[in-house]
Amino acid sequence: MPAPVSPLPSPPSDAAADALPEQTVSGPGHRLRLTLLMAGACLPILGAVLIAPVLPQMQDHFADVPGVDALVPMTLTIPALSLALLAPFAGVLVDRLGRKRLLVVATVVYAILGTAPLWLDSLVAIVAARALVGVTEAAIMTCCTTLLGDYYSGRQRDRYLAMQTMCAAISATAFFVLGGAAGSAGWRMPFWAYAVSLLLAPAMAAFLPQPRPRPQGLADGPSPTTPEPVAARPFPWRPLAGTCALTVFGAVLFYTVQVEMAFLLDDMGVSNTAVIGLASAGSSAAIVIGAIIFTRSGRSPRDWLPTAFALCTLGFAVIWLAPDPVVLTLGAVINCLGGGIMLPSLLTLAMSLLDFEDRGRGTGLWTGSFFLGQFICPLVVLALASAVGTRANALGVLALAGAAATVALGLAARRRRTQAAPEPLGQLAG
Repeated sequence: MPAPVSPLPSPPSDAAADALPEQTVSGPGHRLRLTLLMAGACLPILGAVLIAPVLPQMQDHFADVPGVDALVPMTLTIPALSLALLAPFAGVLVDRLGRKRLLVVATVVYAILGTAPLWLDSLVAIVAARALVGVTEAAIMTCCTTLLGDYYSGRQRDRYLAMQTMCAAISATAFFVLGGAAGSAGWRMPFWAYAVSLLLAPAMAAFLPQPRPRPQGLADGPSPTTPEPVAARPFPWRPLAGTCALTVFGAVLFYTVQVEMAFLLDDMGVSNTAVIGLASAGSSAAIVIGAIIFTRSGRSPRDWLPTAFALCTLGFAVIWLAPDPVVLTLGAVINCLGGGIMLPSLLTLAMSLLDFEDRGRGTGLWTGSFFLGQFICPLVVLALASAVGTRANALGVLALAGAAATVALGLAARRRRTQAAPEPLGQLAG
């Protein structure tokens, strides 16, 4: 959305942003640019799921290493922790060094570190390399999202940020299958897939244009001319902090079903991996559907958030009370449908708060918040399950928390519409 320079820390309203001129980008160069950014945004997903199928093989290979039971799972989870902790710092580098340069360098280093387990024989060294992979993922994810905000504006930007969610959900399924197939040739084999970023890096260097800020009052996006100097504005710490806090909670709601689905079905006596995989695939498909709904609706992210959190809450409640696996799967689908709407809503809301000069920092803070929620999600469920007895009851607690968030967001949306009603732009938004 357009983000005019303003001396005030508060962002323009959705209606005001939509009223500004929007620059729609099209053409073959645009499609190539979009493809590269979507591919780059999928690289952190590659790191998250690719090696999951070979963890048992790794554990057998390093069976004599002290602490193997903790170290092997860490090879899967530690990149997300690094990403969560370092994405805000990556955002600062994005604003200071430039988006494109940092993206190209990080993509090359990602390939080097990602393939390191092919020749490393120390499990501790592999864990360290995986932690550094998370550092490069923080830079890649922050740069790709920031560039989407730089190149596009208004509804077109919203659509492509939602597309990023769809690509992530689809690529997660594809990478899981790829990792399982490659793992049949040995636990090291899936790590070769990291080398694909060596193909992306030169293409990014050649075909991604250098973004530039636009003059005051125009929509965000790549400017054909050098802009006039504009007055700096304070970084929007307060509104962005609220969005980031909501994003941490939203990420917990978003990932809980995906992380706990197999365990929930197992608690009901479903041990067939094919059945569990089918149920998980159905819930993952709902994420894509939710993102498509967000993309095609034209509603602002603030208007979508109460609905998204309500769907997540309803899904948790259905899972909590489910008498059989079929109803449980239905609850998972409802929850993931809400998650597919919620994630692009939170991301586009964060982007609407940021100007060109601070978009890297803001995107880094949002990305770190989201992956922090992803990392703590299983810890939250484990703590709640130990307190209330079962995983299903833990989801019941999350349903209550989600209901409270839904009510708060609904009241905030109603208050915002009431305050905007006397203004012409407020009437236009309604």
